Amino acid sequence: MKLPRTTLILILLALGLGGFVYFYEIQGATQREEIKEKQQRIFSFTSDDVQSLAVKTQKLTVNLERNSQSDNSKWLLKSPVSEPANDAIVSYLMDLLVEGKSDRTLSIPANQLGEFGLDRPQATINVILKNQKTHQLLLGKPDFNRRFVYARADSAPQPNGNINVLLVSTDFENAVNRDLSEWKQPVENQATPLPSTLPLPTPTNSK
Repeated sequence: MKLPRTTLILILLALGLGGFVYFYEIQGATQREEIKEKQQRIFSFTSDDVQSLAVKTQKLTVNLERNSQSDNSKWLLKSPVSEPANDAIVSYLMDLLVEGKSDRTLSIPANQLGEFGLDRPQATINVILKNQKTHQLLLGKPDFNRRFVYARADSAPQPNGNINVLLVSTDFENAVNRDLSEWKQPVENQATPLPSTLPLPTPTNSK
């Protein structure tokens, strides 16, 4: 039986549409997800790529450097004091820098940076990689409901003069707004040993 020309065209169209849906929705889903993930990431380096960090807040500036000489501490405080750093605190910040993502990106004129607290940022994080490449993250004000913080990452002005402003997790605030004592390696509490011989009590003269 010979199919009518119109029916044959409809069948071919249905097959073509089905093939498009298959390749777009199924085959392309993984690629689109990878692209989306890449677009949301703040930085593309790994923790092993980082050689040193400088964290500047309104009350303190600390410089940290990877320790390649000892297994006791992965990171060293270089200033304002020189001693082993608190690896847990540094790792917390490092995880945010490596895995951190931006919820949204806003394109704003440069003269509006002050509205987002980025003209005088609450914190500046400078990263130097082992290959000597540098990255920078500026933290501005929280958004209106304090769910996110406005930030600027390696953002050169666009051709139209606008600047990209990111919305990042408030965890960044918690990671950098610390006292110097928190950046230092914690000292384990050790009980003071008792002397091997205790002095005998001095007898008192009774009358």
